[in-house]
Amino acid sequence: MSVGAPKGLASSGRKPITEILHPLSAAEEPLSPGPDVTVTVEGDKEPGLTNGTPVETPSPASASLLFNRLQLDNDSEADGRDPYATAETRDLFVTVDDPKKHVSTMETYITYRVSTKTTRIEFDLPEYCVRRRYQDFDWLRTKLEDSQPTHLIPPLPEKFVMKGVVDRFSEEFVETRMKALDKFLKRVADHPVLSFNPHLNAFLSAKDLNKRQGLALLTKVGESVKHAAGGYKLRARPAEFCAMGEYLDTFSHKLGTIDRIAQRIIKEQSEYLTELREYGSLYSNWAGSEEELQRPLEGVGNSVSTCCGALDDLSENMSQDFLPVLREYVLYIESMKSVLRKRDQSQAEYEGRLEAAALRKQEDRTPMPAEVEKCQDKVECFNADLKADWERWQSNKRQDFKQLLTGTADKNIHYYEKCQAAWESLVTLLQDKQAEDKTSETN
Repeated sequence: MSVGAPKGLASSGRKPITEILHPLSAAEEPLSPGPDVTVTVEGDKEPGLTNGTPVETPSPASASLLFNRLQLDNDSEADGRDPYATAETRDLFVTVDDPKKHVSTMETYITYRVSTKTTRIEFDLPEYCVRRRYQDFDWLRTKLEDSQPTHLIPPLPEKFVMKGVVDRFSEEFVETRMKALDKFLKRVADHPVLSFNPHLNAFLSAKDLNKRQGLALLTKVGESVKHAAGGYKLRARPAEFCAMGEYLDTFSHKLGTIDRIAQRIIKEQSEYLTELREYGSLYSNWAGSEEELQRPLEGVGNSVSTCCGALDDLSENMSQDFLPVLREYVLYIESMKSVLRKRDQSQAEYEGRLEAAALRKQEDRTPMPAEVEKCQDKVECFNADLKADWERWQSNKRQDFKQLLTGTADKNIHYYEKCQAAWESLVTLLQDKQAEDKTSETN
């Protein structure tokens, strides 16, 4: 069985070579060339956001079209294809929380509590609680990537921040990073293959994580894939993987555009909030010198102050909840592209060895070398694992963006409701004041 192949994905029999190199039917042309390949494609079609399947519609020009292209509707059939989508099959639960700051003479760093509950026999105990810092998570991801080269490894939040711009020890930054690390570890723990990796076991259970020690066998397993195709060039990437590549490029462009606009909105909201606070304080100060207008002026000041608080909450939501999801998926795209490149390298190696073996067979009628069959197994494994992880990623993406956009809509509704209520209360106050003035004039 090939490296990294989940149970049930091993081939029971040898597939025809044409099926391995071109899993789709001959009538379907590749949408885009693989690395170092020139392929002629009929028409000039822009890739669409439809789970890697090519479409002929142009790039969305409105938010509603973008939502449709992201497939945010309830796709029960697609979710039903994921055998690991139900919580009933889960037997490994992990949580990252309780960040703590450590200060020493050499360095200052943050650790996080990693709690584990499991019924798996691979673990000696049913529960564990250890503390890990960011570089430990980074070690785990590197080990997973080296030992499971055919699988998509979830991304970590970016390690480096711009000094003077973001304080990496601030409560806001630590909270955002903790949530991202928790999501990373949960995705690994929920994966049907990655969750059984011995490196994950060590990460979750070892009291003192010795990152230099062993498990070298698994690390070496990925080396043949990592450096496989140094002297080979891919002839043509199969159409379904071309569609994946084009989808990722388009999705990355959309997310990048949304991210830039969202950051601009946050900046403008921050500037507007500064002006608004100054504006509200003017009415409050004015009320102290105008006895007859004191209540209306204080009412305006209070309404503006309420709007300031609502806008501050809205901006905080966009900074801490909206943007991190976008950036996680930008990093996810890079991880997926990396796996695609490794798959292409594996196919290129297989094609090169197969061609060399065919030439030798014509010359001296030698049998097909075993290394060619191993390369074929490797390509089959890559194709199966990548397609399974692609479907899983698409399912997670649908759920994440449903939750993200629903939450964003709720926050905006809450913001406008608070502002409306504040100004309506002022109208009521002014009407009461007007009625009092009329009564006074009558008397």
